[in-house]
Amino acid sequence: MPDEKEKHEGTWLQWPHEYTYGHEYKQEVEPIWVQMASALTEGEKVHIVAYDEEEKERINKLLIDKGLNMEKVDFFIAPTDDVWARDSGPIFVYDKNKNLKILDPAFNGWGNKTPYKNDARIRENVSKQLGIERIDWGKFVLEGGAIELDSNGTALLTRSAVTNKNRNPDLSEKEIEKYISDLGVTNFIWLDGVPNLDITDFHIDGFAKFHDKSTIVTMKEDDLAEWGLSNKDMDTLLDAKNASGKKYKYEYLPLSKEKVTLENGKTLDYKGSYINYYIGNKVVLVPNYNDPNDKIANDTIQKLYPDRKVVGIDVRELYKNGGMIHCVTQQQPINLK
Repeated sequence: MPDEKEKHEGTWLQWPHEYTYGHEYKQEVEPIWVQMASALTEGEKVHIVAYDEEEKERINKLLIDKGLNMEKVDFFIAPTDDVWARDSGPIFVYDKNKNLKILDPAFNGWGNKTPYKNDARIRENVSKQLGIERIDWGKFVLEGGAIELDSNGTALLTRSAVTNKNRNPDLSEKEIEKYISDLGVTNFIWLDGVPNLDITDFHIDGFAKFHDKSTIVTMKEDDLAEWGLSNKDMDTLLDAKNASGKKYKYEYLPLSKEKVTLENGKTLDYKGSYINYYIGNKVVLVPNYNDPNDKIANDTIQKLYPDRKVVGIDVRELYKNGGMIHCVTQQQPINLK
């Protein structure tokens, strides 16, 4: 499975609509998608999954009005329930002969918490429209946000979001590892995680991300504790070793300084994470919260990716629904053939 930093052919976005949660929901979050698409088209294509032809025409007009380079934008029609492309969108991998394939693990609405039947079929629909072979993982449930890979044989995961019986009741941890080993993984770093703390049961991509094969980007202990990690999980994360047995180095991002306050003045009960950023070809999209720590996080990430431009995007109206930038993006690597 290619690293997120490797060259993309494009980025996939599931565009927000009003058919599941209403017009107000779409109005609140759609500006985030416009900003993401605008920034990403500087360096790659943007593949938009639109609910239907009517939505496609509406989005197309919106983006033209916003001045986007529409030569870098294309559309795929597939009914969606929501916007979480990291978890339900197409996961692109190479086979041993360097052919591009779409990996299709099962998606069950984060342990049957939501009846997202449309989202469970997105990868199959996209596979047919692209003419790219789909690797069907059957009943094995794995969301994209539940796993981080260092592209050197190591996977970082939480049991609460992967081995949880609301995902994979009939599979042991070893059987789950056997599936994931198809991605080139030989070294598994398992954190226990926290079931039921949020809808995802504690996805890893909210608080830890591989920068490269020797470095993990995460938070310092006080912030990890506030995020919900146990002392045991902090010890495991901060003493992790790669597939060669070498300890990882660490780069740290803060939480937001204050609990996140929405545009309407309502304050959420929690702070915001900056770990959930997305690496494009020419930009790094970073969740921002109208918070004093936005600049600290943006500047730190800029130093980590000096050849890309950091673009801070205010995600507060999305964050109140449980997600950030990485949660709603999915990379498509270049075709090697």
